[in-house]
Amino acid sequence: MAKINTQYSHPSQDQLAVRIMDRDLDHVENGISRVSRLIVSLRAWAARHLHHEDQRPDSFLDHFQGAELKEVSSRDSTAQSNLGSQEPPSREKRACFDELQSEHLMMWLVLDYSADVLYGLDVLVRARTGFLEQGLMVKDAERLWKHYTKTIHFKLDVLSLVPTDLAYLRLGMNYPELRFNRLLKFARLFEFFDRTETRTNYPNVFRIGNLVLYILIIIHWNACIYFAISKFIGFGTDSWVYPNISNPEYGRLSRKYIYSLYWSTLTLTTIGETPAPVKDEEYLFVVIDFLVGVLIFATIVGNVGSMISNMNASRAEFQAKIDSIKQYMQFRKVTKDLETRVIRWFDYLWANRKTVDEKEVLKNLPDKLKAEIAINVHLDTLKKVRIFQDCEAGLLVELVLKLRPAVFSPGDYICKKGDIGREMYIIKEGKLAVVADDGVTQFVVLSDGSYFGEISILNIKGSKSGNRRTANIRSIGYSDLFCLSKDDLMEALTEYPEAKKALEEKGRQILMKDNLIDEDLAKAGSDPKDIEEKVEYLESSLDTLQTRFARLLAEYNATQMKVKQRLSQLESQVKTCGRSFQSDGEAPGDATKTEDKQQ
Repeated sequence: MAKINTQYSHPSQDQLAVRIMDRDLDHVENGISRVSRLIVSLRAWAARHLHHEDQRPDSFLDHFQGAELKEVSSRDSTAQSNLGSQEPPSREKRACFDELQSEHLMMWLVLDYSADVLYGLDVLVRARTGFLEQGLMVKDAERLWKHYTKTIHFKLDVLSLVPTDLAYLRLGMNYPELRFNRLLKFARLFEFFDRTETRTNYPNVFRIGNLVLYILIIIHWNACIYFAISKFIGFGTDSWVYPNISNPEYGRLSRKYIYSLYWSTLTLTTIGETPAPVKDEEYLFVVIDFLVGVLIFATIVGNVGSMISNMNASRAEFQAKIDSIKQYMQFRKVTKDLETRVIRWFDYLWANRKTVDEKEVLKNLPDKLKAEIAINVHLDTLKKVRIFQDCEAGLLVELVLKLRPAVFSPGDYICKKGDIGREMYIIKEGKLAVVADDGVTQFVVLSDGSYFGEISILNIKGSKSGNRRTANIRSIGYSDLFCLSKDDLMEALTEYPEAKKALEEKGRQILMKDNLIDEDLAKAGSDPKDIEEKVEYLESSLDTLQTRFARLLAEYNATQMKVKQRLSQLESQVKTCGRSFQSDGEAPGDATKTEDKQQ
């Protein structure tokens, strides 16, 4: 009994002995495995020296690595590093470069939680962002919140803010992949790119910068993957992976990243020679890299080319116009002096960005927006004209839409004395000179904001000059003017008869002030010229009516013929149906008559 009690009273000592024996066996097995790995690595090292393996030609990166990899002493350090590289790899940190996590942990924590604060603020901004409902901007806070909670963006934002990094308290700080749900905010970055590209005044520059950013990110990611594969295989184990980090020159963080970035750039762009891979996994990674480089960079280069061509599209179109005019002038044998003036005029248009056709640019806009743009650009200029200063706003809008830009070269005559005035001019930029008949003597110089020709387009009765120009006006340099034609003015005034009377009265007062009106003619009846113009207008209107009446008469005759044909067809059909009904009705009648006779 005593022995039995002793055996059952000390079970813990036996179990402890068994555990110690198991641990000893584990240590022995680990030691044997390490020794075996050491023997295998030494055997491989000796085989490389004994069999004198063929060395590949030196690549460009061999010079970057240095000559120590080619010496026997470096192979000793490589063999020693194999021991560490064959051991179970340590836990990977935030990035492929461990120093970023171990030496700058506090910086990463500050950046992480600063980003979390920004994400929270972004949720508040989204919840207060208005949206269009039937063309109206909704600004009510409650409706904005309800609309936001129904979108997919709300779900992604909530998932991205789930505090999964609380697992740091249990697993430790070396698990940054716990924050991968923050990548759900990635769509917000593309939304920023789209809005910025739409609203910026330099969209092509922004697109090129965006592509450069994509290129740098792809090269950076590929460099990190290359360094991670080198770490997994073992630094310095062959000529393809990153050199042995036991060498202080290659142990620095800056050298690790720059070397990997350089390798990634050479591989993806295929513009340089890189070390040939040795192992199967290295070959596979390089093949994938080449395919990615060909596909991605071909797309990027194509986009850059299209953007550059779009940036130069206006210049190419403008140059095509110049070339066609040059060919025409050479074909028609135009003088060199005139050809030079034409080319200089085109140069002036391009230098001052006046090659855009406003009507062509604004043709896709609705009339309301066209009017608002025209008012914003030209209304202040039109108000400078005396006769238009007190006009109705609607008439000014009509006139603003009818203003046409005009550019004159040095020495060009805008109008000459005695010419019939069919338009008025407003000077936007440049200088004009009122000159004598010789074209040299200058009486006065007109500058920006001046105007002339407004009286001639009103056709005021009793004017001594009629509607003819009273002076010679010549452009001193290149001049930009706005032109308003008489026909456009009269077309606009048809809807504003009171404004027409007011404008004629203002013009009459201006002429009386300058003693340029014949009061007798002004008080007389209608001007015969006006009567002739009205008669001509009536004749043209009558011709138009006659043409329309003839067209209507022809249509009426054609329709009448069709109706007659239709009626004749209906008559023939009715006659045919009547005969058939009569034949059907005669048969029973004859039978009754024969029965009566027999009776």
